[in-house]
Amino acid sequence: METGAGPRLVLAHGFTQNAGCWGRFGTRLARTHRLVAVDLPGHGASGPAVGDLPDAGRRLVATGGPAAYLGYSLGGRVCLHAAVAHPDQVRRLVLVSTTAGLRAAEERAARRAVDAAWADELDPPGGGGDAAGRLDRFLDRWLAQPLFATLPTDSAEVAARRRNDPAGLASSLRTGGVGTQEPLWDRLEALTMPVLVVVGAADRRYTDLGRQLVEAVGPTASLAAIAGAGHACHLERPERVAAVVTDFLADG
Repeated sequence: METGAGPRLVLAHGFTQNAGCWGRFGTRLARTHRLVAVDLPGHGASGPAVGDLPDAGRRLVATGGPAAYLGYSLGGRVCLHAAVAHPDQVRRLVLVSTTAGLRAAEERAARRAVDAAWADELDPPGGGGDAAGRLDRFLDRWLAQPLFATLPTDSAEVAARRRNDPAGLASSLRTGGVGTQEPLWDRLEALTMPVLVVVGAADRRYTDLGRQLVEAVGPTASLAAIAGAGHACHLERPERVAAVVTDFLADG
């Protein structure tokens, strides 16, 4: 989905979202940029996720081409893989509330077990009816997590999330969850493009991860902490985050 006019900016959404979930943040960015909003594997109209995160990164740059890239949470992890493997395509990189992966094998194994349980809620072994009901119940539980405590319901883009296929979301968890991700921390210093890391100041975990990302990338990276916002800071404070991103993209 493409909207707006100006330099190309590729948008990669978070888990349970799709290309239609950028809300007022996307509307604000479209004033100055040509937005290329994608459906990541397992989301929207993309079909089930059949590859890993490096494959998702390859698919992303094949769609977006040479451009600035912005990814939120899952989308940020996909963008990181794209930037590491295809730095010639990623001219500038904006990472919103994301991570370069879990460093310890034990942490990754534990997270895979958690993600597998979530996936089984969406797509039970042996199948079952009432897929729409399963998705509604899953979204209620997903958005009730402490991570989204500061996200108002009217900013959560729930109607757009309901347009996803539960089996597709389950496949995304199984192939692209944090537990399956190859940690990229020791590869980030090779990134030479300007990088902006955006976090909600109320999201302490990802604020700390954001600082680690900036430190790992080095002098080309900077951190923006958004006051009064949590994990989904671009949906909670769309005008403020859009202004920060626009300023970064206009710099040089």
